[in-house]
Amino acid sequence: MAPKIPFTPYQKKLFAFLGVACFFEGYDFFALSQLLPNIGASFNLSSLERGAMITVVNIGTMLAYLLVRMGDRWGRKPLMTVTIIGYSLCTFATGLAPNAIIFALAQLAARVFLIGEWAISMVYAAEEFPAERRGTVIGVIQATTALGGVVCAGIVPLLLKNPFFAAPFNWRFVYLSAIVPLALIAYLRRGLRETARFEARKKEGLISQTPDMFRIWRSGSKGWVLKVSLIWFFTYVGSSTAVTYWKEFAMGERGMTDGQVGKAITIAALVSMPLVFAAGKLIDVFGRRLGGAVIYGTGAIGIAGAYTLHTPLGLTVALIFAIFGATAVLSVMNAITAELFPTEFRADAYAWSNNMLGRIGYVIAPLFVGWLALPGNVGGYGPVVALTPIGLVLAIVFIFAMVPETKGKELDDTSLAP
Repeated sequence: MAPKIPFTPYQKKLFAFLGVACFFEGYDFFALSQLLPNIGASFNLSSLERGAMITVVNIGTMLAYLLVRMGDRWGRKPLMTVTIIGYSLCTFATGLAPNAIIFALAQLAARVFLIGEWAISMVYAAEEFPAERRGTVIGVIQATTALGGVVCAGIVPLLLKNPFFAAPFNWRFVYLSAIVPLALIAYLRRGLRETARFEARKKEGLISQTPDMFRIWRSGSKGWVLKVSLIWFFTYVGSSTAVTYWKEFAMGERGMTDGQVGKAITIAALVSMPLVFAAGKLIDVFGRRLGGAVIYGTGAIGIAGAYTLHTPLGLTVALIFAIFGATAVLSVMNAITAELFPTEFRADAYAWSNNMLGRIGYVIAPLFVGWLALPGNVGGYGPVVALTPIGLVLAIVFIFAMVPETKGKELDDTSLAP
């Protein structure tokens, strides 16, 4: 086996920067999950209205399509700059929202920029790091989102005790205080370069400057867009509500206190961290399909257990694997999505397969769960969310059926039209 080529100083800095940038995807996701009861109480929202609010927020992940695809026109670096600044401003606006509608719209806009930042980070990772460690790099960067969740879980209880806002409006400080580290990231992005692959394609005249939304559908990559979109859809159906409703479920249906829930989430997030960071290495060693099967299967079992078990200990253990699965499945899909498309379509492919089509599952799942959880329907989050891992099972079946193994291969060898 040939020795691994060490990362260059720039690659090391880029690795660290992308990880820090993606940290806030996890922070934002966990913040909304942990603060949902507080936000719901401050705006007097029912379970259906809370589900509708989350759905509105999640629509931002679909609208991110319009931003992400610009990475194939503007370049990776300009898009990263726009997303960092946009997310910072929208997060600050969220903390000042006077009502549920403004809150939802501010968070919707924040998600547009946040998901844009996340997607372009994965493009950077795929294009700037060696093939034999591409999965590991993507996995570690994705794992920093889980780290953001851990930090959020740990500091939210402290931030809620701030002297500036009284309950139930104390959630505002969680968003307002985030502006300081976000401003630091905006400063650090100054040393970012455009990716070498994008620059090469630009010199070859392969980068389109026309605002053609359907260019990829006239290319040989259109078949991959449909296949990858389908897998993203079921991945999100199976994972997007795994953590979102767990606090309300644990308190409302298992009688756990706010303190017990906070402790359980913190423990589960911390213990899951080594597993999440190892996910990228797992798919580099065993491949995207076999490694993906382990990750998806573990996540499915964890999510089902987190909403069906009864003891605090059992729920906490299940939550460990639920958090691992909900985060690590994204490492699998990020690697697959980046590897199956050529450089001149890579950002557009992310935009279509993830944001525009795949995220339909991400948007409808919370609303569907919120509706079924109403007393007149199934009643309760437990029996509803426990069924969502069916989506993860279907996703891994489609990965085996439709996706070729790409581990260790150069992007020029994996980005082939079907």
